[in-house]
Amino acid sequence: MRREKKRNSARRIMTGLICAGVVFAAAQGQAAGASGADAAIPNFAPAAAMGWLKAGLGDEFLPPGSGPGPVVYDAASKPPGNFQVTPGNNRAFKVGDLTNPILQPWVVAQMRKSNDEVLAGKVAFTARARCWPHGVPGFLLYPVHPIFFIQGPKEVVMVWGQDFQLRHIYLNVPHSPNPKPSWYGESVGHYENGDTLVVDTIGLNDKSYVDNFRTPHTTRLHVVERITLVKGGDELEAKVHVEDPGAFTMPWNAVTRYRIDRRETEVPLHEMLCAENNEDFFHQDLVPIPQAANPDF
Repeated sequence: MRREKKRNSARRIMTGLICAGVVFAAAQGQAAGASGADAAIPNFAPAAAMGWLKAGLGDEFLPPGSGPGPVVYDAASKPPGNFQVTPGNNRAFKVGDLTNPILQPWVVAQMRKSNDEVLAGKVAFTARARCWPHGVPGFLLYPVHPIFFIQGPKEVVMVWGQDFQLRHIYLNVPHSPNPKPSWYGESVGHYENGDTLVVDTIGLNDKSYVDNFRTPHTTRLHVVERITLVKGGDELEAKVHVEDPGAFTMPWNAVTRYRIDRRETEVPLHEMLCAENNEDFFHQDLVPIPQAANPDF
């Protein structure tokens, strides 16, 4: 019964996404025909059978060209005895470098506990593995499965297909005076230079992490993303600016990149269930998958 409810819920979500995509695409076409200025809007979905797949360093941020950057893998750490390092998989051992000067003392202390657990052999928590929302800017770090853009004249929706994580970006409007904290906060945006979507996000709760090294944040987190088409539209680059005076000693920047994904197993957007049988079968003390106390519909 529980699985059937999940399937029915996913079907409703999928139907809603398809309808939304049709409506948004039609609205976008109408807006483009109404004004020549709309030609300056970048098209993040030039084909129906394509998404954007994260490239480089798996599920980590890249550092900026200069200045303070994100937490990275602690190259000095040694994997626990039960962790098998294989070519291309050595960075899956999630221990963050706590010497990064952006981290406040309480953040270092919390992350050290997580690092110690991993070094002792525990499987590190990642939001995608346990079907939790990634938050912002963690949404940009989904690997393996692509993200999709649905662009309309008043809103852009970013979708991660595995379990339909959604971000709503409202165009050309100011932030609300006091947005209620939520997993993905309140995102407002605008287009620049004909190739860039600028997204400003506040109103985030403090339940997520900013990355997959379990770097915490507070509700004062403020993130600005500049998502740009590069290499003639064949790649996508997101530059991230992060400020949180409750968790970080200074603002910092990061980068992530994507390539076009046309794999038939992943695109176009189709129904997938993240939480199906995703239990702690081997008693590894995994974080429980999220469950709703009330039905969605």
